Amino acid sequence: MGKEFVKQIDKKFPKVDEIWLIARRKEVLVALAKTSNHRCRVFAYDLCKKQALEEIKMQLELEQPEIALLVNSAGYGILGPFDSTCMEEQTGMVSLNCEVLTAMTYLCIPYMKKGSRIIQLASSAAFLPQPKFAVYAATKSYVLSFSRALNEELRSRQIHVTAVCPGPVDTEFFERAEKGSDTLFIKKIVMAKPEKVVAKALLDARNKKDVSVYSLPIQMFYVASKVLPHKVMLMVMRLMK
Repeated sequence: MGKEFVKQIDKKFPKVDEIWLIARRKEVLVALAKTSNHRCRVFAYDLCKKQALEEIKMQLELEQPEIALLVNSAGYGILGPFDSTCMEEQTGMVSLNCEVLTAMTYLCIPYMKKGSRIIQLASSAAFLPQPKFAVYAATKSYVLSFSRALNEELRSRQIHVTAVCPGPVDTEFFERAEKGSDTLFIKKIVMAKPEKVVAKALLDARNKKDVSVYSLPIQMFYVASKVLPHKVMLMVMRLMK
C-alpha cells in the first residue's frame, strides 16, 4: 500500500518538493525512488526500534520541512488463534500498528500547516472484533478511534486526518498474515486492487473525510457494524467459517 501511495502522490501532487520514503527494506525503497518524478529521500529504518524514531526526529529538526501529507501505512497482521501464534508477532502488531503510527504522527504534526493532511491506514477489521484476527483487529480499532479523535483536535488548525478502512487488498499483506490460518473465502471475493483503494483514500483526504471506505460490500459491512449488535455479527462470522 505504501508503494502505491508513493506512485499516486508522485502523479497527483506536482507541487510537492520531496517525498520521504521510510521502511525497512532499503533495496525496495531505492528501486521505488528511481521510478519517481519527485526527488526522494530514502530512510531504511526498522520503525519498531527506538533509535529509528530518534533519527527521524533529528532529521525533521535539521530539515524543518513543511509536511503537506503524512501517510502512515506500515503494519502487518497475523491470522490464527491468539494462543497458538508467536507472542513476539502478536506484540509486534501492537508496536508497529499502534505505537509507531502514534509516534510518527506526533513527530510530524509540528511541521504541518493549514491544509496539511494525515492518512492513517486502518482496516475494515476495525469495525468489530475479529476472532482469529484478534490483535490485528484491535490495533486497527485503535487507529480508527485515534484518527477520528485527532481529526477533531486538529480541525481548528485546518489539518485533516483520514482513517483508511479497506477490506482485503491484493498486496503482500496476506503472504505473512496467512502463515497460520486461511482467511474467509468471502474476503477473497471482495479483494480490492491497491490502486483503487489508494485513489479513493487520496480523494477522501482531499475532501476532508475522516473515514475512507472503499467498495460497496465493505461500506455495507461498515453500516451493518454500526446497526447490528456485535454479538449477532460475530455469530454470523462463526457460521460462515
